[in-house]
Amino acid sequence: MLAGKNIFKTYGELQVLKGVDISVQKGEVVSIIGASGAGKSTLLHILGTLDKADKGSIVLNGESVELLKGKALAAFRNRHMGFVFQFHHLLPEFTAIENVCIPGWISGQHKKNIEKKAKELLGNLGLGDRLENKPNQLSGGEQQRVAVARALINNPSIIMADEPTGNLDSTNANELHQLFIELSTHYNQTFLIVTHNEELAKMSHRILQMKDGRMLV
Repeated sequence: MLAGKNIFKTYGELQVLKGVDISVQKGEVVSIIGASGAGKSTLLHILGTLDKADKGSIVLNGESVELLKGKALAAFRNRHMGFVFQFHHLLPEFTAIENVCIPGWISGQHKKNIEKKAKELLGNLGLGDRLENKPNQLSGGEQQRVAVARALINNPSIIMADEPTGNLDSTNANELHQLFIELSTHYNQTFLIVTHNEELAKMSHRILQMKDGRMLV
């Protein structure tokens, strides 16, 4: 479903990615591990179209992502990709349900339909009684689950997660990874996760390891 081929990326004099190949199948939960500076997050951001490779190709659902630009690229990202980061990046002035709805509103879907789906997602994630709470009224684990619901709202082909448990305690971190597995099992949702936590990575279907800008075989 997702394939990256021969991806290179350099920042100034620093070569961060040195010809990386990666493929992810529909419904997989794949974790990328490796030391800091290995290139994990850079690869994830390039695959998620948040950054651009110097060289290489990316295909998602049969479409060559690197050929898209401007509004077409933004629309493709909004439709096919969801994102969960180490810090939840919720907008503080909006409630939980409003934060979840934002990508749906941007995509132009009917307001009532998006609100109904957001309510269902938050309910399924154990936040049915927190819909009107703003981020500062939620715990760290609850904030990250709101971020997961936001990532799911447009039925993305894949969710890219960059150190999603890095700001959580061990209990909430374990619950979040369990949640990813459950979403994969019940909804055939695909995840690509960058993490330093090897114990949590072992819960994934497959682990990839990076070192010095390359994928280890």
